[in-house]
Amino acid sequence: MSDTTLHPGLVRPRPQRLGARSRTYSVTVRALGPLALLALWWAAAATGLLTPDVLASPAEVLRAVGELWGSGQLSDALTTSLTRSGLGLLIGLAAGLTLGITTGFTRLGDELLDSSLQTLRTIPFLSLVPLFMVWFGINETAKILLIAVATTFPMYVSTSSGVRNTDPKLIEAMRSFGMGRLALVREVVLPGALPSLLAGLRLSMTLSVIALIAAEEINATAGIGYLMSQAQSYARTDILAVCILVYGLLGLTADIVVRLLERVLMPWRTPQGAAR
Repeated sequence: MSDTTLHPGLVRPRPQRLGARSRTYSVTVRALGPLALLALWWAAAATGLLTPDVLASPAEVLRAVGELWGSGQLSDALTTSLTRSGLGLLIGLAAGLTLGITTGFTRLGDELLDSSLQTLRTIPFLSLVPLFMVWFGINETAKILLIAVATTFPMYVSTSSGVRNTDPKLIEAMRSFGMGRLALVREVVLPGALPSLLAGLRLSMTLSVIALIAAEEINATAGIGYLMSQAQSYARTDILAVCILVYGLLGLTADIVVRLLERVLMPWRTPQGAAR
């Protein structure tokens, strides 16, 4: 029997073809979903199915953007909200990274801290809002710390898992060459855990936006949340839509930043879905 002869009932295997897609094509396909939603929104408003008291039309939302930007309210609110989110995210990332390395790399740290941290991470951060108001008042500290708590645990879980999955033979080999503990973490463990670290960063950045929305409900006098509360008082659905879209764009921007970091730090990785 020759190599090309197939057994009855079997199908000749077909090699998978990996077709390269241009960046323009990928961007166009990704934009189809948002454009379709925008078209449905515009059509519903134009036909009267969507009334202004329920949700303003896209044209009215654009006018509201011009109004808020021209008066400086939108730029000031963005600066305030981004500062809160950024500070809370930095604190949460630093805490999660430190705790993840400690529990993932040392047995003593794992035994002392992991069970307590796993218990704490099951507590919804939204349930901490009243407690933080009692502890820290209604100032910026409570808002920033709420965001920090929300972003700590995704980074902790991802870092701890990535550190534990580092090849133990590689660590032992580096130790045999005299590499110290800190050098091991810096030169071997963290680079090996990079995929998990970036996954944790993506989750933490997304949660920082969600926690920002909750934080700005704590008697905010500035920021996107303050704009929303003012718009709610005057039933301005156009401004409410602007604020909701801003929150959505912040989350999308955070995801794009992590994707760019993945391409820069791990250029050997194949984009998801490229082989399909």
